[in-house]
Amino acid sequence: MPLLVKRGKARFVSVRLVVPTVLLSVLAWGAGQLVAAESDRLEVVTESGGGVRATAQVFLPAPPAVVQAMLADYPHWPDLFEVRMRVAELTVRDGVATVDLRIEHALMPGEHRLVTESRTLESGGLVTDLIGGDFTRYHRVWKLASAGEGNQTRADFELVVEIKSMVPDWVVALAMRQELEAHFRIVKQKALGPSKQ
Repeated sequence: MPLLVKRGKARFVSVRLVVPTVLLSVLAWGAGQLVAAESDRLEVVTESGGGVRATAQVFLPAPPAVVQAMLADYPHWPDLFEVRMRVAELTVRDGVATVDLRIEHALMPGEHRLVTESRTLESGGLVTDLIGGDFTRYHRVWKLASAGEGNQTRADFELVVEIKSMVPDWVVALAMRQELEAHFRIVKQKALGPSKQ
């Protein structure tokens, strides 16, 4: 009988060691899969001289030509954001789009004006710069490159914003992070096309 008790204890001890090891292995594998699936990167920081800078690398489920067409579809820019905005005026001359946006934002009561000029990049992408309105600085760059088997896009993104407001930059940075996460999610959904959304 003592031998059976020893064997029973030995089995119990080995089970107590194996179960946590297997559980840790499954969790580690799951975390690895999560990292592989979530390969986007977003960093938002305040700048010492004022304003907020965001940089990101985003993987989009469509070829660069599709993403480029979506980014250059100026009349539909408001559809790419959760923040309420509208295109008040749009002109395109010699490849330069001048867009007058009116934005309603919780951080800035009322409607605020953002007037920008956008140009497509030869290598793929879009650069947008401030020319007027209620912002001190606004500079946005999308750089697009083919990824996967050519049916995906790796987008390098940069945005520098400084608003004419008493709102502290750290509050703007918190809001910008949430808004960009939503923006990238919407861009990905639209890149799939209406049949796959």
